[in-house]
Amino acid sequence: MDGDTLEDLRRLKYRYLRTLDLKQWDDFAGTLTPDVQASYGDRLSFEGRDAVVEYMRASLPASIITVHQCHHPELEVDGDTATGTWYLSDKVLVLEHRLMLTGAAFYADTYRRGADGAWRISRTEYVRSYEAMEKLDESWKLTASRWADAATEQPAGTP
Repeated sequence: MDGDTLEDLRRLKYRYLRTLDLKQWDDFAGTLTPDVQASYGDRLSFEGRDAVVEYMRASLPASIITVHQCHHPELEVDGDTATGTWYLSDKVLVLEHRLMLTGAAFYADTYRRGADGAWRISRTEYVRSYEAMEKLDESWKLTASRWADAATEQPAGTP
């Protein structure tokens, strides 16, 4: 396997996670093929890049902070297609409701190299190893957030 191709695939997955967490929706869209299939556990499935991006944009306002980390990639390349298995560890802070979701999962991805030479995710799915929710008591304080102003300006319940 070509080391440059493996690095391109690793960087693609990292960019997918970074742009998701930073809410950079145009760049996030750029990691996906137009016909991407996405399934996040038993409850969320999408067909097409626009559906995935719109759901993420609407569901992750400034008052929800996400941290997604993937590691231990197992990548296989076959010409202009590839597959990958990744270990996901994630945390979601829902500030408005003082909740913290913590979880882990295994991603199974399929990648396709486009005519422009860039790799994109054509299928992504995960099955949760676990997911836990915790109510944050009054002793928990958020001391910094890049979205602090946007989160406080947003009316309750507004995406």
